[in-house]
Amino acid sequence: MGHARQLLALEALLRAQRPLWQAQPFKQQRPEWCAQHPRLSSALLALDDGQLARLEQDEQALWGWLAEHLPALQQLAELCRIPDTSPRTLDHPGPHFANHIPGRKWQQITAFAAALSPSQQPLLEWCGGKGHLGRLLAWQYHQPVLTLEHSGSLCEQGQLLAQRSGVRQRFLQVDVLDAQGSAMLHGHHVVALHACGELHRHLLRAAVAEQAEAIDLAPCCYHHLQQGDYQPLSQSASLSLPRDALRLAVTGAATAAARELRLRDREMAWKLGYLQLLQQQGEGYRPLRPIDKAWLRLDFAGFCQQLAAREGDTLPTGPDWAALEQLGWQRQGETMRLSLVRQGLRRAIELYLVLDMACYLEEQGYRVSLGIFCATALSPRNLLLSARRVA
Repeated sequence: MGHARQLLALEALLRAQRPLWQAQPFKQQRPEWCAQHPRLSSALLALDDGQLARLEQDEQALWGWLAEHLPALQQLAELCRIPDTSPRTLDHPGPHFANHIPGRKWQQITAFAAALSPSQQPLLEWCGGKGHLGRLLAWQYHQPVLTLEHSGSLCEQGQLLAQRSGVRQRFLQVDVLDAQGSAMLHGHHVVALHACGELHRHLLRAAVAEQAEAIDLAPCCYHHLQQGDYQPLSQSASLSLPRDALRLAVTGAATAAARELRLRDREMAWKLGYLQLLQQQGEGYRPLRPIDKAWLRLDFAGFCQQLAAREGDTLPTGPDWAALEQLGWQRQGETMRLSLVRQGLRRAIELYLVLDMACYLEEQGYRVSLGIFCATALSPRNLLLSARRVA
């Protein structure tokens, strides 16, 4: 299936199923689709903890389960099919090369590097930080790499690492969103691993304008836009997406440790318990800003008192904290189960965004391929967009 055809099919699915991915069970105790699909709602709420955990962790299993209850989603797995990129075998530069790089990050870097198709163009690393990816590519290809990075401190640290590794890597402190940063792309093979939001969108527009010869991009954090909702880049797409949908595209717990999951669950349950307390006082739902994670080491009453002090809320005298906490945990369990529906459409939204980028580059004279460069367990943001200029 061509990129444009796959994009249009996903757009049609997302338009038709907007009520499923737009509703947020955290905010609505029973989204409107529950009344339209009562059997699905009942089946979700009846899942035990083991079944819930399996469907949260296994996207393929979740797609199959949803398709049994929602025939409209039977094509979801097929529409989200992306080939695995066949990686080359990289010679390992030795343990010293990965010093001070977290293990999972180093695995992501090596997987990304192994999936790239070499080109003869000068290499440019976009938003490179300390330049770990660029340093590996400079060693692998035996050619110079230019790393662009906004932070002077990271540039200094990266330059020192490059010197210690004996590779030809040069750092330039620059804001990639300004004209100087964009102009550097001309004639280069640009690489960017997990460039966020506006950074990867600007990269694509600038690469086209400056006639970059090649692009290898793994996008991330689609919701980090400068302003407004997502507007498609390509002429093929026409579905704009709100930021909540973009945030949905990057949610997931595939790489979270057990402790992180426990804290996630506690935070959600306690927030929901706090909102129940406000509701008992006649207030409707309102969003809560991110909390200080240290509050999760308190008991539920202490958590609510800290949150109320920050929010400027007055708590009632002598509430039944145990009952409120129990309500919060009940709501948390319901929220996680009902949220499986929108979680099942998460990859479809992400793929829609990346296919929009692919079609944009094809319209601008690039040959484009799209693949998966690493397992989801290593990084859920594992889509690799590769483009080579042909016009």
